[in-house]
Amino acid sequence: MKRLIAAFLLSATPVMAFDIESMSESEEAAFGDAVREYLMANPEVLIESINELEKRRAAESAKNDDQLVAANREAIFEDGHSWVGGNPDGDLTMVEFIDYRCGVCRRFNEEVRDIVAKDGNIRLVLKEFPILGQDSDNSSRFAIAVKQVAGDEAYLKAHDELITLRGAATLEALEGIAEKIGVDGEEVVNLMNTESVSAVLRENMQLAERMAIKGTPTFVIGDQLLRGVPGDGLTAAVEEIRAAQSEEG
Repeated sequence: MKRLIAAFLLSATPVMAFDIESMSESEEAAFGDAVREYLMANPEVLIESINELEKRRAAESAKNDDQLVAANREAIFEDGHSWVGGNPDGDLTMVEFIDYRCGVCRRFNEEVRDIVAKDGNIRLVLKEFPILGQDSDNSSRFAIAVKQVAGDEAYLKAHDELITLRGAATLEALEGIAEKIGVDGEEVVNLMNTESVSAVLRENMQLAERMAIKGTPTFVIGDQLLRGVPGDGLTAAVEEIRAAQSEEG
């Protein structure tokens, strides 16, 4: 709170007809007393000022995020290794950075799938981004290996099993998933720690670092970067982004 107040006062000084740094100690003290007296009598002004500062910061952050998306478009939308579903020719692409052990990813997994299914014109890209420990890493390596061994359909089946897996992602558990979805568990497990799988994770991690992505789920929908699930939900976000694209078009 103190930092916000200081930022507001400093941001206001160019508008004032004096230089606060050139004040004498007595003038500075008098000015401070006057500001305090005014704010105590009109506290709503301080709240309005803080809200405005936060709004400007949010706008600047959104602008920076737009630039990050623009600078990394190919790696985000066309990396050549991520699973692509929904409508491959859709007019809107939704990219999700996921961690199978992430509670929010698990909670919104069905909503993501429902949005894509109901819309019918969304291209969905899933990026493996394991950041929550060894179980996360094992799960992502398994999913990538399944895709490389058995293709996209098998990957989606593995994804659905991993996102609902309650126990630890041990090799035994992963081999059980492989058997359930009809792929060669031994081949998949043997591939998990090879360079072909590690390279995928390394590229995803490097992309996330360039885009300052630190948590999951993170979405890129169209040209907008969403750091988490918006308060109004993903459906509303998709509708707003579509509307914005229509206006720009």
